[in-house]
Amino acid sequence: MSILHRNLTRRRAVTMAATAVAVALAAAGCGDGGSGPTVPGGPGGEKVAQSVYDAAPVASDAEIPAGSTMDRIRKQGYLTIGGSLDAPLLSQQNPVSGQIEGFDADMAKLLAKYIIGKPEVKTVTIGTQTREAMLQAKSVDAVFQTYTITPQRATQVAFAGPYLTSGLAVAVRKDETGIKGVQDLAGKTVIVGANTPAVTALPAAAPGSKQVAFATDPQAVQALLQKRGDAYVQDFTLLASGAKANPGMKVVGEPFTTEAYGIGLNREDAQFKEFVNNWLKKIQADGTWAKVWESTLGSVVEGGAPTPPAIGSVEGS
Repeated sequence: MSILHRNLTRRRAVTMAATAVAVALAAAGCGDGGSGPTVPGGPGGEKVAQSVYDAAPVASDAEIPAGSTMDRIRKQGYLTIGGSLDAPLLSQQNPVSGQIEGFDADMAKLLAKYIIGKPEVKTVTIGTQTREAMLQAKSVDAVFQTYTITPQRATQVAFAGPYLTSGLAVAVRKDETGIKGVQDLAGKTVIVGANTPAVTALPAAAPGSKQVAFATDPQAVQALLQKRGDAYVQDFTLLASGAKANPGMKVVGEPFTTEAYGIGLNREDAQFKEFVNNWLKKIQADGTWAKVWESTLGSVVEGGAPTPPAIGSVEGS
């Protein structure tokens, strides 16, 4: 069961008070400093206590061998990641502070803190269709972007984790009453993200449905609102982000798949994967992971933080 699925049994449709956040325009290579994470939502968002960052672990010198990827990152003074700047609750640039906030963004900062001693991250915005190429070319050190672990992808990149689990769900326009879940999508025109698990999962879940693919989540959300499709099938966490920022859409039903997210890494760097997995185990065990979850994704679902997924627990990780 996904970490969000169990909390959704009491809240089938994620109804979020939509204090709409202006989606910041982003350019590749936008820097993100080391201030503490905040809940997306603009000025006045409740911050994670600075003590969480102060207490976050830092790797010892013995854990960072000379010449390793970790050594290079420590010497350059920042971690370069592939991610998003327009996904509320996950990775969104605050239009006032300029900081990138949300679960994925804060996890990246915590990894940077572990390697460098301070949460210095440089975020390169990427689309779902370019992640593998960016990692293979070593244009980024890691990808934090709700990156679903699959055996096929694992032939091209390495996955640390999983560090989060979720599942595919259905979003519709706010005034839609005829679609209450994936079972109602047969024969409908359904918006999907290019190169996402929805592309292969939808034909079996909704026979006869027609797919319309978009490269980015914001493009897909706008297509839904513009009535270019009857529904949008994407991972629940991304749909929750979209519903938080766009009061014209809502999430219906419950996730109909279970998906595990990994941190994308270069496939040839087994040493870095082991290092990142060891870090994940540390922040899960000391409660840091739970505190970040509660202040980001946990802010829109009922109940406390779930148990983090076991490292290496899915095929491809």
